[in-house]
Amino acid sequence: MAEDWQSGGFGLYVHWPFCAAKCPYCDFNSHVSRQIDEQAWREAYLSEIARVSSETPDKVLNTIFFGGGTPSLMSPELVGDVIDAARRGWRWSNDVEITLEANPGSVEAGRFAGYRMAGVNRVSMGVQALNDRDLRRLGRIHSVAEARAAFDIARREFDRVSFDLIYARQDQSLDEWRAELTEALSMAVDHLSLYQLTIEDGTAFADRFRAGGLRGLPEEDLAADMYAVTQEVCGGAGMPAYEVSNHAAPGSESRHNQIYWRYGDYAGIGPGAHGRLTVDGQRFATESPRAPGLWLEKARAGLGEVPRIALTREDQASEYLIMGMRLSEGLDMGRFARLSGAELRPDTLDHLQDLGLIYIESGRLKTTESGRTLLNSVIAELI
Repeated sequence: MAEDWQSGGFGLYVHWPFCAAKCPYCDFNSHVSRQIDEQAWREAYLSEIARVSSETPDKVLNTIFFGGGTPSLMSPELVGDVIDAARRGWRWSNDVEITLEANPGSVEAGRFAGYRMAGVNRVSMGVQALNDRDLRRLGRIHSVAEARAAFDIARREFDRVSFDLIYARQDQSLDEWRAELTEALSMAVDHLSLYQLTIEDGTAFADRFRAGGLRGLPEEDLAADMYAVTQEVCGGAGMPAYEVSNHAAPGSESRHNQIYWRYGDYAGIGPGAHGRLTVDGQRFATESPRAPGLWLEKARAGLGEVPRIALTREDQASEYLIMGMRLSEGLDMGRFARLSGAELRPDTLDHLQDLGLIYIESGRLKTTESGRTLLNSVIAELI
């Protein structure tokens, strides 16, 4: 129990909260700011890395992920300083994966070369759509031509490049999505993240939707068909889903995100960042203040997080189930039993198997194709 985190590994998540513009569908902790004091942010990040690493000296770092916000607005020097601080703070595995998220509008060749020299070895790009009409509807500030140019720069600088697309957009047909996905696969290096558009509370899209706007969103059956086409087309191209929304060539999965889904430990640093840390045999949920100014002030003073929550066995088992069932590799039933102190209910498993939603293979619980489309309901039944 005390060292359960080792089943998933250990990573560092660094949140950069700033964007050039706020997308209307985005509910992430992101903000538009005209002036950013990078020196102050450098001091805060380095202070937090030193604090957390002093508590977790037994950890071996497997991954670093710069998320946001738009981390490609950070200077390469700042990214390099954060990476160097992580190298001082923890022992590293032999092949640490270091990912930086980028928006096409913030990409230029010199900056990307600087990130590579700083130690970044994987880039994840927020392309979101491959036609200009839908990019405008999504509030994106780049064009398809700019996205392609940025992608070409990324491919020249990095061996591993991923990009995101959003489907089930306004007035999008099934044939249009199939064609766009086929085009995306012709560009893809080794990884794609493909998300269905959802209307999240607190976003501009949610306000517009409640006011009767956002017409042309697909009905539930069409959205389900788009998901099915995604599995069919990506699988046929050698990039099957290894997680509900993520597709990769074998061996090219996002190792950082696998730490989340395999329920490892991760340090979350930056405004609003969450973490899971095992300290002295107890696993904690950590969280940082969301407001950038407040986090910056607290981090520079030596404590950039709110009081931690000690996770019970039941908490950990539930979190592992919620995350692990998203993966095509499924849930290790023995590990779940060790975490929870009890096995999953046989009658529930029998019921879900009779419905054709799950199956058990070599001690792992997995969803069927039908089960993946009803994943939230399957997880609710198991919990």
